Amino acid sequence: MHHQATNIQTSDKLSLLELINILEEHRNNIIINLKKLQEQYQRKSVKRVNGYRDENGKIITPWLRTEEIDCSEYVDMGSFKLNHNTATINMLISRKVKLVKVDDQTPVLEVAGLLVNDLNSFKNYMIVSDGKVNIKSLQVKISSKKTFDLLKTKGVLDGEKFDFQREYTIWLDNLPLVTPNQNLSNIGGLFEQLAEIKVLSSIISACLKDESDIFIPEQLQELRKHELSKNLYINFPTTNEYTDLKEALANDIINSRYSYKIDIGSKEILNLSKLHSANKFIDRMYRVYNSTSGEVYQKPSLSLALNEKIAFRHSLFSSRTKITKVDEFMKPIFDDFLGLENNGIVANILAKVGGDHLAQILQERRHGKSVSKEELVAAMFVANVKLKEFAEKIYRDQVCPWVFYIGSTGVLPNEMDSKAMTAEELATEYPHLQFSKDEQKGKFFIVGNSIISVYKKTEYYTPTRKSVNCSCSTN
Repeated sequence: MHHQATNIQTSDKLSLLELINILEEHRNNIIINLKKLQEQYQRKSVKRVNGYRDENGKIITPWLRTEEIDCSEYVDMGSFKLNHNTATINMLISRKVKLVKVDDQTPVLEVAGLLVNDLNSFKNYMIVSDGKVNIKSLQVKISSKKTFDLLKTKGVLDGEKFDFQREYTIWLDNLPLVTPNQNLSNIGGLFEQLAEIKVLSSIISACLKDESDIFIPEQLQELRKHELSKNLYINFPTTNEYTDLKEALANDIINSRYSYKIDIGSKEILNLSKLHSANKFIDRMYRVYNSTSGEVYQKPSLSLALNEKIAFRHSLFSSRTKITKVDEFMKPIFDDFLGLENNGIVANILAKVGGDHLAQILQERRHGKSVSKEELVAAMFVANVKLKEFAEKIYRDQVCPWVFYIGSTGVLPNEMDSKAMTAEELATEYPHLQFSKDEQKGKFFIVGNSIISVYKKTEYYTPTRKSVNCSCSTN
C-alpha cells in the first residue's frame, strides 16, 4: 500500500484527533461561521437530489420542500463522526427548517398531531478524507473563557485575548492526524464482540422496522406521507443527478478517486460486511409458520416475531447446501433469540451493554409467560440504542485509532511485526474466507488471531460548485 502523505506527529503538537475530542466536549460553547465553511469546502461524495426516477428515468420531485427558518451566518458546532474503516472524519451540522408545500408555498405546521414547524435538517461536512485534511480551518466564535483558554493553551487559536464578539480561526491543516505514540489497544477479540452486537442489533432492528414505541400505525403512515421518519427526521427520497455513470464521468459531472479501506476480522470471517442481514438469514436458515394454523410464510421477515402465534423452526437442507463460517457464527444468536435454544448468548450480549430488561422479557416469553407487544417493543428500542452506543464506543476508543494510523501513514505500527499477504496467499492458508472484488486486490496482516485488511475502492464524487444558497423564508 502506497500513501502520498505521512501525516504523523513528530513533536508535542496537538493531533487533529485530540482537537476533535476537545471541540466535541466543548461544542455548546462554540459557533461556526457556516458561510466561510461552505466557501472552502470540497465535496467528497456524489451529490444527490430530492426525488426519485420513474420508469422513463425522469426525476419526480417531492410535493414538499424544506425552508430554513433563519439565515444566520453562524451555526452551532456540529457533532463529529469517525468513519469505521477509513481515515475519515465528518462533522454533522443541523439547521432549523420547516416543511413547505411546493405547489402553493404554504407551510406545513402540523402532522399526525405534532407541530412540525421547528424541524432539524442535517448536513455532513468531511473534515478529513482518507487521511488528508479537507477543511483547512474553522472560523468560530467562543462564548466561554474556559474553552478559549483551553484552545489557546493547545496552540490552535489565532488570538491572544478572549473576546466573545470576535471571530477566531482554528487551523486544522497544520495539525498531524495521529501521534507516533498513539495508544493502539490490542484488537484481539474485538471483531467477535462487534460481530455479536451487529447480529443482535440487526435482529432487533428488523423486528422493529414497522414499529414505534410512540406512534400508532396511522400516525406513522401520516409521517411517511410528509417525508418524516418515526424519529421526526426529514426523510426525502433522493437519487443521483446522473443516470449513466460512464457518461457522467466523461462529462465531468462526477469524478473518481481511490479510497483506502481498513477492516478488522478473524481467521474465520474476514470482516463485518460478510454477515447477512437479519431477514436474509431468516429466509436462508429458518421456516416461519403460524403455530395455530400451521401456515408457512413464503417470504418471512422478523417483524412477524413480535406476534406470539408465530413460531420458527430450522430449514431442512439438502446435502448440497453449504453451511459457511458466517452461518455458524450467526446461527446460535438467532436460535437463542427465537427460543429454539437456550444457550445464553443473547442474555450475555445484552448484559454487556446494559440491556438486561429485554433479556428478562425474552426469557419470560421463552417460559410461556404472556408479554404485551407494547412492553416488548419498548424494551427492544431501549436495548437497540444501548447496543449501538456500546459498539460505537468500541470503534471510537479501540478500532478507529488503528484505522486512522494505517489510513494516514499507509503502514502498520513499527512495533507490529506482521508480513503483508495477498488475498491468494491468505486464501491458501484459510480457504473458507470470502473476498469481494476489491478485497482480492488488497493486502492482509495477521495480528494474533485477528486479520487486518487494507484495500482500495473506487469512490465517486461531485465536484464542488462555488455557490452558497440560502433557502430562508422572506415572508
